[in-house]
Amino acid sequence: MTSNSGQEQALPATRVAVLIPCYNEEGSIAQVIRDFRAVLPEAVVFVYDNNSSDRTAAVAREAGAVVRHEPLQGKGNVVRRMFREIHADCYLMVDGDGTYHAGDAPRMVELVLHGQTDMVIADRLSTTYFQENTRPFHNLGNRLVRWLINRFWHTDIHDIMTGYRAFSRRFVKLFPVMSPHFEIETEMTIHALDKRFVIQEIPTTYTDRRQGESKLRTYKDGAKILSTIFSLFKEYRPLPFFGILGALLVLVALGLFIPILIEFLHIGLVPRFPTLICAVFIAIAGLMSFFTGVCLDVIIKQDRKRYELSVINFEHE
Repeated sequence: MTSNSGQEQALPATRVAVLIPCYNEEGSIAQVIRDFRAVLPEAVVFVYDNNSSDRTAAVAREAGAVVRHEPLQGKGNVVRRMFREIHADCYLMVDGDGTYHAGDAPRMVELVLHGQTDMVIADRLSTTYFQENTRPFHNLGNRLVRWLINRFWHTDIHDIMTGYRAFSRRFVKLFPVMSPHFEIETEMTIHALDKRFVIQEIPTTYTDRRQGESKLRTYKDGAKILSTIFSLFKEYRPLPFFGILGALLVLVALGLFIPILIEFLHIGLVPRFPTLICAVFIAIAGLMSFFTGVCLDVIIKQDRKRYELSVINFEHE
């Protein structure tokens, strides 16, 4: 396996880069490369092999792609490597399993190159996804993730976890990739929403994979994605997160305190001092949670200001 050492030459800048993260896609990768080279003849196709045990890298190279390797396992790690190494005006990311329709790529690229958007999301869920995908828990997971993010961030995005997207150079170079695995798409979407990048969705046809099984592990990866959503909600919107937590704690404290208060009003005594003390400490924890959210909210707002300045500086480089 080729390593990513300093001995490899830097990749040249290109107008349009097609990015394909791959793990054991020998059976489909050649067709994916041919399809996207046909609709985007001016683009350079990059395949990043993530420790495949089959001939994915060799087949991709034979099909005309620039092949690189990422030794750290996980799609998020691959995306981090791609975004750091490749320089382009538009980045089109697609999976190597042949599930996405290449015919939508020119429109996605055009939206980015004309400066109309920073992220184009190819929406599977509004078209053929639920007919093609016969795994009920995958379908339920997509709906749940979509509902949570749309509620938390007050938006109306249809497909949160699609692997078919186009990005501006500004988004790619200012996106700090933190997720190591399949939760990367969720992180991308939340980052774009929080930093007010322009997002646009277009419907795309989805065909379920024909070669092998899905790499997504329903329960384990689903739990990671949900954990990522709540973690990013806490980081990006601390006041609602800690405010809700604080309100719940105060409600619990009131639930414990009110019966004691009623007893005191009736008999003039407090027979359950341990419960009263517990209620007081829970109420204090609730208030501390709220004020923690207030303090963190101030820090986050300052961070957003610094980020806006970094965007301005980036655009003037």
